[in-house]
Amino acid sequence: MSVTHLKHGKSETARSDDDAKVRVVVEQTLADIAARGDAAVRDLSLKFDAYAPPAFRLTASEIEAAMAQVSARDMEDIRFAQTQIRGFAQAQRASMTDIEVETLPGIFLGHRNIPVQSVGCYVPGGKFPMVASAHMSVLTASDAGVPRIIAAAPPVGGAPPPASAPARQMGGAHELYVLGGMQAVGAMAIGTQSIRPVDMIVGPG
Repeated sequence: MSVTHLKHGKSETARSDDDAKVRVVVEQTLADIAARGDAAVRDLSLKFDAYAPPAFRLTASEIEAAMAQVSARDMEDIRFAQTQIRGFAQAQRASMTDIEVETLPGIFLGHRNIPVQSVGCYVPGGKFPMVASAHMSVLTASDAGVPRIIAAAPPVGGAPPPASAPARQMGGAHELYVLGGMQAVGAMAIGTQSIRPVDMIVGPG
């Protein structure tokens, strides 16, 4: 029996070339964010998401407006999911016991679990908001005791994503940004005039 190939994958050389091109674009983008800060982030957001508001950080009133668009059922689902995830996160944290022992007179050895000072959580959007990513990143960072948690999610249809706003807010984020892609990760990692950099970035992928 003959075998007919409907489609062939790219060769290793082609994949390597593509990876190299992507690397160059990412390096150039991050360098641009480092050099121009907010201006670069705004240009990238306009280019990729057609979104360039006066400020990318959501105000309290904008968060309330986004939450008002979420149905009661969806809000209940968010609360339920966060209750489950918070319970497990707390159990995990409780299992990480700090220890200190004196092995010799005046010689102390041990370890302590200390949270980082700031975390940037990326919550993907695309065609569908990945609300669960907010639970898994923001909420767990909050339960770990991180003092400053910022969370970025891309706009949906040129507007803040309604579903992820309450998930991020209720999860414990201190700063909510409407930013997606490289511009979001770059801004959180490098920092801009309006976004202070973080110690760690978490998220899917």
